[in-house]
Amino acid sequence: MLTMEEKQFEKEEKNSNEELKELRRSQNVDIVRPGRHKSDCSRWFVSMALYASALVLGMAISVLGPTLEDLAINVNKNISNLSYIFVGRSAGYAGGSLLGGILFDVVNPHMLLGLSLFITSSGMFGTPFCKNAWLLTALISSVGVSMGVIDTGGNVLILDTWGEQAGPHLQAFHFSFAAGAFVSPIIAKLLFGHKPGKNVSTDATAMSENSSSTIPPFSHFTRSFPTSMWAYVVIGVFILLVSISFFILYFRSSPISNRNKTANGKQVFSKRHNTLIFLLSMFFFFYVGSEVAYGSFIFTYAKDYAGMDQARAAGLNSLFWGTFAVGRGLAIFIAACLRPGTLILLCLVGTTVSSLLLVVFSRNDPVLWTCTALLGISMSTIFPSGISWVEQYTTVTGRSAAVFVVGAALGEMVLPALVALLLGHVQNQPLLMYLAFGTSVFTSVLFPVMYKIISGERVPGKSNHGDSEYSQSPQDNTEKPDQYKDSYDSSLKKSEA
Repeated sequence: MLTMEEKQFEKEEKNSNEELKELRRSQNVDIVRPGRHKSDCSRWFVSMALYASALVLGMAISVLGPTLEDLAINVNKNISNLSYIFVGRSAGYAGGSLLGGILFDVVNPHMLLGLSLFITSSGMFGTPFCKNAWLLTALISSVGVSMGVIDTGGNVLILDTWGEQAGPHLQAFHFSFAAGAFVSPIIAKLLFGHKPGKNVSTDATAMSENSSSTIPPFSHFTRSFPTSMWAYVVIGVFILLVSISFFILYFRSSPISNRNKTANGKQVFSKRHNTLIFLLSMFFFFYVGSEVAYGSFIFTYAKDYAGMDQARAAGLNSLFWGTFAVGRGLAIFIAACLRPGTLILLCLVGTTVSSLLLVVFSRNDPVLWTCTALLGISMSTIFPSGISWVEQYTTVTGRSAAVFVVGAALGEMVLPALVALLLGHVQNQPLLMYLAFGTSVFTSVLFPVMYKIISGERVPGKSNHGDSEYSQSPQDNTEKPDQYKDSYDSSLKKSEA
């Protein structure tokens, strides 16, 4: 039987335990993790809509290259006089990424993506009817803005929807983009290519000689209308259908967030959040710039430097983008088994080894084919894996995503332009391989630096994979039995004995 003193002591211990628990609740460090069972169907519907948006985004971006010659005919210009539309689109894309990052944190994401897709669809519909070069540039630039919003918003919405499980879904999102970029040239040239016997260059010359300043900016279809322009209409229809799905989401459901939050509803950020996002932006600048430069100039390199004929050079170019798409497809399943950091390290090793071999054996055909395939696979998963990796340590908001998407867009503009500039001044040097190796070494050094910066910090609610010292979650700490209760139990057993 317990004495009066022991009963009083037990009562005091219970009161102290309640006070301690109340103090823990008031510190606002407990992590709120939303349940999943009620929202699984909605999350998958959002994911399917996002995959479709990435697919049509890839189609809209890649259709410009195969149809550039026909666009020049349509506006009575030479291709060389129309190349500035790429600059206009890239500038719009960077601006749209920044705008999307700001709006995504204050506007309903479903409505924002639906409107952006609708604007992109309108731009696709208007492109074939545009008969003025400057108006075409303005139209494509505005489409670039909406594309930037879709890119930034899509990545953040995947993270919001799936939280720490977002890795495979990010890989699927970016695989859909690669698949769209692969399908678009087929639609443009195989389905709506020029009719047999049609002389494109003659038509372009004739239209240029007969051009007049009185031609209205938008006009009806004529017999001289290039048939490949119908690809823009078809892609525009696809984009419009996807935009409708986001409007349905807006009217029928509220945005789902599976991000970790504190008890007062605030998102969890690292103390080094800004530094980490800035370094990741630099990382993507060099990675994406190298990827686009290699894909853009490997045909010219193989033909002019390695001495391949046009058919084999085109095959080497197709091999790079084909393995790139396959790598993103395989990464959907690999990301479910490997942590993002491990996947990034494997990819960096692959890019460094393959680019080094390409520098040493720059004219060797078997090395060119083998290492180009390895480079395509290795580069394919770095971008989505980088987003998944940084989400483990801090919350990627719309503004955060805008910073590294803009970094990637600037790299896409600067590094290919640098290669093109140097090719006109430096002869008989494998400049493309030097760039690939240099960027691989830089990113291979930068990633461990980012990991070192963040690995020593404990962020509540973040997994911090790879940091064994902080492998225990905050919930585990708060669920431990109270030390006072343990001490009381032991003392009670001693007294009974």
